[in-house]
Amino acid sequence: MLKKLTIQIIRKLGRADYTLDPAIRSIDLITILRLKLGQALRGFWIKMFLAESSGLLFIGRRCKILYKSHISVGKTVTLGDHVEINALSKEGIKIGNNVSINNNSIIECTGVIRNLGEGLVIGNNVGIAQNCFIQVRGKVRIGNDVIMGPGVSIFSENHNYTETDAPIHTQGETRIGVVIEDGCWLGTKAVILDGVTLGHDSIVAANAVVNKSFPPYSIVAGVPAKLIKNRKSEE
Repeated sequence: MLKKLTIQIIRKLGRADYTLDPAIRSIDLITILRLKLGQALRGFWIKMFLAESSGLLFIGRRCKILYKSHISVGKTVTLGDHVEINALSKEGIKIGNNVSINNNSIIECTGVIRNLGEGLVIGNNVGIAQNCFIQVRGKVRIGNDVIMGPGVSIFSENHNYTETDAPIHTQGETRIGVVIEDGCWLGTKAVILDGVTLGHDSIVAANAVVNKSFPPYSIVAGVPAKLIKNRKSEE
C-alpha cells in the first residue's frame, strides 16, 4: 500500500510512468519519505523569497542560496545537501520542472560585482549529479532532458591575456556563453568551456575537455575533445 501511494505521489508531481524497484522495502520508503518531508519544509520557507515558484521545492540540509529574488523555479525542483547558489546576475536563474541538483554542487553567477554574470536557464527533466560546478558569466543555457555526471564543470568566460606587460587580471574577460541542447549526457568530470554549443542528444565522455562546438548526436572524448562518432551513423 505504501509503495502504491508513493508511486501515485511521484506521478502527480510530474514524473509520468515512474515506478519503484521491486526490491525496495517499506521501511526504506519510510526513511526516504521522512527525508523528503524535511526537504519540503525547508523548500516551503525558501519559496517565499524566490522570484517565482510554481510547485513543490525540496531543499537539502545546509544549502546556501544567495540573492533568492533572482531565482525562478518550476514544479518539483530538488536541491541536495550543501548545494550553493549565487544567483546575482543580470537575467537571474530560471529552472524548469523536475530538476534535481545534487549534493555539493555549485552555481556561481557572479564572481566580482564590477561585472555581473548574464544568467542561467535550465530546462525540464534535468539531472545534475554531485559536485558539479556551473560558472555563469556569459549566458548559460541547459536544455530539456540533460543529465550530468558527478564533477561536471561548465565555464562561460575566458580571461584576456594578449598583453605580456600587464597582469592578466587587468586585461578583462571575453564572454560568449555556453549552450547544452536537449537530451545531452555529460559524463563524470567533463569540462565544457566558454563558446561551446553542444548539439542535442550528444554524449561527452568522462574527463573530456570540450573547447569547441559539436553538432547534434555527437559522441566526443579526449583532451581537447574530438568527435569519436555520430550516434545517427550507428543506425
